[in-house]
Amino acid sequence: MTTALVLRALGLGDLLTAVPALRALRRGGFRVALACPPELSEAAVLTGAVDRLIPTYDRDPVVWPGMADRRSDLPFYPDLAVNLHGSGPQSHRRLLDLRPRRLWAYATAGFTRGPAWDPAEHEVRRWCRLLGWYGLRCDPRDLGLPSPAAPSKAPGVVIVHPGTKDPARRWPPERFAEVARAMAALDLPVVITGSRHERPLALLVGTRALLPPQMVLAGRTSLRELCALVSGARLVISADTGVAHLATAYGTPSVIVFGPEPPARWGPPEDLARHQVLHRGTDPAEVSVPEVLAAAERALSAATIGPVRR
Repeated sequence: MTTALVLRALGLGDLLTAVPALRALRRGGFRVALACPPELSEAAVLTGAVDRLIPTYDRDPVVWPGMADRRSDLPFYPDLAVNLHGSGPQSHRRLLDLRPRRLWAYATAGFTRGPAWDPAEHEVRRWCRLLGWYGLRCDPRDLGLPSPAAPSKAPGVVIVHPGTKDPARRWPPERFAEVARAMAALDLPVVITGSRHERPLALLVGTRALLPPQMVLAGRTSLRELCALVSGARLVISADTGVAHLATAYGTPSVIVFGPEPPARWGPPEDLARHQVLHRGTDPAEVSVPEVLAAAERALSAATIGPVRR
């Protein structure tokens, strides 16, 4: 089977927007070796499209096992390198350094074979268009993930996820706390999620929302456990695109506060009414608490779970 080295060494949301492209490669008969951060391995497995993981971080060189270990079952050089990382040329050069037999990528300086890059294009469609240019059929709606084998330990909860990788995208923690407190006042179980580094922020939100400490799950869940939690949740409220794309992958109703960039590139597909996207300008703080609560009611109603009482 032909081996394709795919570079996507970014975050969780970036991986999830590339799922349709990864599956198109797998259906096309390629063995997919994905170069991405090792902490995303559990999500990569759930895509059903990744055969090997090559631990790689953004801007770091890709260490190809076929070159580094003579006992590897991978070829000495990649049969095909696919750049799902960016427009190039730096990411192109990282792959070309491995001397692949072929490179699939967007056209840029020094690499003229490939389609033209559109900076305004939605991230899901961008990578589907790239593979379509090279002859593979790719369905941008193929975003779903299977639920992990271990079910959610807290089914039916409202997930409040106050952290984001980029501080410019953060919605004020006191507003997340107000929303969490309002959800809990409706007799809806609320949990606060986040990474280990985001646990102090999550504890602040949980304390202000008057939630018991055990409802703050930030730093206490693996990625697989977070996937299970989102798959079984009643609602996700977040400003983080990674968790937002998890909600899309599991069809879980969500309210996403966007900023400073508009959601045209990173938001959920427009035809998914259960996802409510709020964007009022370059500052996420321009979105108010009443707007988020109203959006939560719309998201739950669209999912036929029942309206939220005020």
